[in-house]
Amino acid sequence: MRLITLSLALLLVLIQYPLWLGKGGWLRVGELEEQVAAAHKKNDELERRNAKLDSEVRDLKDGTGAVEERARYELSMIKQNEIYVQILGKGQTRPAPDAANPTP
Repeated sequence: MRLITLSLALLLVLIQYPLWLGKGGWLRVGELEEQVAAAHKKNDELERRNAKLDSEVRDLKDGTGAVEERARYELSMIKQNEIYVQILGKGQTRPAPDAANPTP
């Protein structure tokens, strides 16, 4: 009787092995679900970035406002006959560009 009990217990363990540790086992499924969640998170971030870039591209194609804004802030360019005024906070020092000779 003892031999039958041991053989049934061993058989039960052998049957459980693929369920827990096999190729499609619960542990592997949990790992794959974590990978899928990480991929969804990254995709959401990339979709937000793409939407922002798409908006910027449409703005650059349709109007001159975005081009002018980039020229002003990134290249410190000014229009002809325009006076450049920059207000600095306490302790900040930065030389203003020469209004007579704007940088291209």
